Amino acid sequence: MRERAAELKGQVRRKLLEAMSSSTVADTVVLVDVLERLGIDNHFRHEIAAMLHRVHLEEQGCAAGSVDDDDLHIASLRFRLLRQHGFGVTTDVFNKFKDGKGGFKANLSSDIKGLLSLYNAAHLAMPGEAALDDAIIFSRCHLRSTKGKLRSPIAEQVSRALDIPLPRDSKRLETMHYIFEYEKEPSFDGAILEFAKLDFELVKSLHLRELKALTIWWKDLYDSVNLSYARDRLVESYFWTCNVFHEEEHSRSRIMFAKVFGLMSLMDDTYDVHATLEECYMLNEAIQRWDKSAVSILPEYLHVFYIKMLHIFDELENTLEPNEKYRVSYAKNGYKQLSELYLQEAQWSSHRYTPSFAEQLEVSLMSSGIPQLAPVLLLGVHDGDGVATPEAFEWAASVPALVRAGGEIARFLNDIASYDRSGRSSSKDVPSTVECYVTEHGVGGEEAVAAVAAMVESAWRTINEACVEMDPALLPAARLVVSLTRTLEVIYLNGRDGYTIGAGIKGLVTSFFLGHPPHLDTIN
Repeated sequence: MRERAAELKGQVRRKLLEAMSSSTVADTVVLVDVLERLGIDNHFRHEIAAMLHRVHLEEQGCAAGSVDDDDLHIASLRFRLLRQHGFGVTTDVFNKFKDGKGGFKANLSSDIKGLLSLYNAAHLAMPGEAALDDAIIFSRCHLRSTKGKLRSPIAEQVSRALDIPLPRDSKRLETMHYIFEYEKEPSFDGAILEFAKLDFELVKSLHLRELKALTIWWKDLYDSVNLSYARDRLVESYFWTCNVFHEEEHSRSRIMFAKVFGLMSLMDDTYDVHATLEECYMLNEAIQRWDKSAVSILPEYLHVFYIKMLHIFDELENTLEPNEKYRVSYAKNGYKQLSELYLQEAQWSSHRYTPSFAEQLEVSLMSSGIPQLAPVLLLGVHDGDGVATPEAFEWAASVPALVRAGGEIARFLNDIASYDRSGRSSSKDVPSTVECYVTEHGVGGEEAVAAVAAMVESAWRTINEACVEMDPALLPAARLVVSLTRTLEVIYLNGRDGYTIGAGIKGLVTSFFLGHPPHLDTIN
């Protein structure tokens, strides 16, 4: 399989090199979109960057006279791809599709492919872009009206987008679907499809080997710490990890990320559902000291957990090359910070304190774990492409606007899910953002949930803006944080909490790891 994949990869690269010099803008963006949705774009990063750079130059120069001007699908696709890759493009490209009153032309309602592309593109809106608000409303309305009227594969693509727009969905999950759908496209390329199928299976086989190793590691850890109150969610957390970075070159990153994630989960559940306030103080003091001697101040049931925690971080450091070992300090500092935040919430809970909405959010967006996981994403990344640089670690640890917005999305989606499940949080929990909004504004639960959901949209716009305006050298690291945030949309889809209540995503996880191969009988 690897030999055939290498041969096909060479064929696809030659196609890209030809396209870079001879293809139209329309053909170029369609090709890039196919490679990304099939999950093989990582093999051709430099070629794709060059192709999109050429598209952007044409966008700035002569796009107004291009033959693709009146094609809503191509205009939307071009806009989405350029924004996703950090190019600053304006919403003016959509003006040509509006009528004299400023609304979108009525005849567009029958262009399903164009509407779907417009809907996905518009979800890369930045703050204040009202034109894209209108685009979302217009396209969503007409796409919803097609329910039950479309054929495959566009029917499934519309359904997925209405659940989670493409720029917010997991890339690996999109590949899992699109790899079956691409061959139904009239102009599909056989070499690209065969390479994508082989690559999909090779990557999945690696995921299964990693999952086996991590399962053995986790079973030993979970059984030895004997914290029966803690969530046993290794498979779910590894599923989450694979949806952040699925590529083969990120194997070390996935292993390290999953282990830190598991330790954070054990600490979270200790603070949140079991430890007394006095024990919370003890645990935080021990974690801040980060020394084996501190085990003596802990209650006996936390001794093994604490020693294991120290040992695992030492193991992570030993896994890294000498010039990479500095990275572990960022993971440790994040873990210590998370402990302080969990202690703050335990104090609020113990004292039955109801914070203001702003006060609650300031703490809980940080305790969501996203700000602490941002540097952990980079922990195992090999630095050949300049992703995990010292500057990138400093950027991630400083909690910039993009990371903060990711924390907000995590907090809001979690709180909406917990509120939807019960109408309130458990007695030991600190009042959620939804509950604080209800108290502060004197509104009902449904209205508060709607308001918090609107804040999710606002946070996404902050992320979109940050990706366009940031230093290009930091963009590869930022994209990992965006991928982590995108996975939240999957975990919390339709108000479920797929991590706490694993049954909610059991079918999805099973398909992800054990689903039928994508027509392997067609691979020679």
